[in-house]
Amino acid sequence: MSAEITGVEKRSPAFRSGVKKGDILVSINGHEINDVLDYMFYSAEDATELLLERGGKTFRKNIVKSEYDDLGLEFASFLMDDKRSCCNKCIFCFIDQMPPGMRETLYFKDDDARLSFLQGNYVTLTNLSDKDIQRIIDMRLNINVSVHTTNPELRCKMMNNRFAGEKLKYLKLMAESGLMLNCQIVCCPGINDGAELERTLDDLSKLMPNIQSVAVVPVGITKFREGLFPLKCFDKSGAESVIDIIEKKQKECLEKYDTRMVFPADEFYLLAERELPPTEFYEDYPQYENGVGLMRSLYDEVVEALDSFSGNISNRKVTIATGKAAEDFHKTLAKMIMSRFPQVEISVKGIVNYFFGETITVAGLVTAGDLINQLKDTNLGDELLIPKVMLKADEPVFLDDLTVSDVEKALDIKISACANDGYEYLDMVLGV
Repeated sequence: MSAEITGVEKRSPAFRSGVKKGDILVSINGHEINDVLDYMFYSAEDATELLLERGGKTFRKNIVKSEYDDLGLEFASFLMDDKRSCCNKCIFCFIDQMPPGMRETLYFKDDDARLSFLQGNYVTLTNLSDKDIQRIIDMRLNINVSVHTTNPELRCKMMNNRFAGEKLKYLKLMAESGLMLNCQIVCCPGINDGAELERTLDDLSKLMPNIQSVAVVPVGITKFREGLFPLKCFDKSGAESVIDIIEKKQKECLEKYDTRMVFPADEFYLLAERELPPTEFYEDYPQYENGVGLMRSLYDEVVEALDSFSGNISNRKVTIATGKAAEDFHKTLAKMIMSRFPQVEISVKGIVNYFFGETITVAGLVTAGDLINQLKDTNLGDELLIPKVMLKADEPVFLDDLTVSDVEKALDIKISACANDGYEYLDMVLGV
């Protein structure tokens, strides 16, 4: 395979060597270039020989650069190849539970090991071959794996893929090759919790220390499940049971490996109506992006920010909108801030998710429509604060394709989106 060069960065090593837009990259140091991983891996050396094609003729360019410096080549797509889509039909897949009519990208199910290495996505291993795994091992790529269960038969059932069980062999192979793996388990009541969860955690702990961390997250269920596998949400008792299993395993792992290995998502503590664990529970927050420790981290940072804050604050009223799950948590933060700054009034509004269904309570799935419908005709004060997770990563757009500007016009108020950062949170609340 080869890749067309769509641009050459000025003053880059490739530019100085005469590589041009439109050239075809065939190989680097004799290695065929199939995608971005090949490109990054084989171009890392300080001396690289490019085999190129221009006008139907092949030629070579020898480039000397600092080790790991980028050549400066640009390609039509980030991966230099198509994204690999998921070949499973998991019983808990959130995308299968989405309403029609949303933007096309929201329906794409990626299951791409390259995106796992480059962006932290989780992969099921089901569309990988022995050759793919060997390349991952040869390149020393630490990836994130959606395990869900280590029971082969149950994994096949949960993923609706007859190869899902046997692909677990890759998990062991990568761990034994010295790669460091992060794993996740989407936990479904009556399916892979209880004894099955205990078995999965026992099996994963046998791969220590190469299992870096495991996140256990509760299944999310929308109102759009007609014709899908019957699932239910966790109740208080079920959430308590999951936490108890995990904390028991954590104790064992701490004694053997000096790490807890497995962590429950924050949502389990909210469902179980238990206090959040202390800061040290989360170690270095290895599963932060999976919703593990977000609230503890934010709480600690708000406390630190309050302790270090100095300056004068004017009278101010703000409203914080969030998902129903975190409503009480943000009320706790608001009370703490208002006790320090009585001239600041903070109102917290937990938004019911009518768009996806009331079983969905996380802030990241709140839509603009629900915000507008539930906050209109309400005195929101000087500013409305929302979590950044309500928006696309690179645009001020909600899941229902309305923009922040649309909501500002509908509610006649300024809106600011806040990251999960206690210092930023306090600054935005105080208006500094």
